[in-house]
Amino acid sequence: MKLWNKYKVTSIPSLVFVDATTGKVVCRNGLLVVRDDPKGLEFPWGPKPFAEVVAGPLLRNNRQTTDSSSLEGHYVGVYFSAHWCPPCRSLTRVLVETYRAVKESGQKFEIVFVSADRSEESFQQYFSEMPWLAVPYSDEARRSRLNRLYGIQGIPTLILLDAEGHVITRQGRVEVLNDPECRLFPWHPRPVLELSESNAVQLHEGPCLVLFVDAEEEGELNPAKELIQPIAEKLMVKYKAKEEEMPLLFFVAGEDDMTDSLRDYTNLPEAAPLLTILDMSARAKYVRDVEEITPAEVEQFVSDFLAEKLKPEPI
Repeated sequence: MKLWNKYKVTSIPSLVFVDATTGKVVCRNGLLVVRDDPKGLEFPWGPKPFAEVVAGPLLRNNRQTTDSSSLEGHYVGVYFSAHWCPPCRSLTRVLVETYRAVKESGQKFEIVFVSADRSEESFQQYFSEMPWLAVPYSDEARRSRLNRLYGIQGIPTLILLDAEGHVITRQGRVEVLNDPECRLFPWHPRPVLELSESNAVQLHEGPCLVLFVDAEEEGELNPAKELIQPIAEKLMVKYKAKEEEMPLLFFVAGEDDMTDSLRDYTNLPEAAPLLTILDMSARAKYVRDVEEITPAEVEQFVSDFLAEKLKPEPI
């Protein structure tokens, strides 16, 4: 399960290519690589710049085309979606409003739809609802290369890029749902999140530190966030410098029905404050139940977890 977590594998079969010298991921979506390049002509299949992979004509739903070079200098959302997928259609309705709001605010922003529809007809029907750009459905090779570039394992997925084509966040779906007024656009990663129904999906994407506290009203979670934020920020800086993904996400959780359900599902004690690390994919939890939670206590807990010194309890 350590390798599953390290490479964020959520389904099988899955094939991940790794540079044996550095240990860094070369390509997360190896199955598409094998399908698209069976003779290995593009070996070693390393990541290419977004501008290179997306290069070519892009469509608008009025059938006009524009070259991908028009994206230069823009924030770009790369939207992997399909009409047959109910969560995709629900997100698209919200995303249309988000797109218009960001554009009206004066931000240079564009979205590129990468379809996973099963026919040209379905693509056209779905795309007719979208005010942004799309890779032509007929250009299967380019759609596949974009899937490979970002290691897409499920839809809907919205990836936000900065003006240079670097990934800001892979959690665009969560950000759009959590920030309907787009106040935090372009949604740079935040060290600590308040656990909510819309971002709880991230609990399944790898180990997460969750600090449960006795808080029901808005603002009551702030002291808990301030307690763990310096530790989260320190870890974020460390792994950004290594060009690696964070090994741990940080959340604070108050008292509500969703938090109660999470406690029940993971069989956690009712204590508050309660410091935990939940690893849903490994069905494991780590619990630090102490009277007072201090920054030093949290930092030691995180350090011991990353050093694999903690003994997991089953979920």
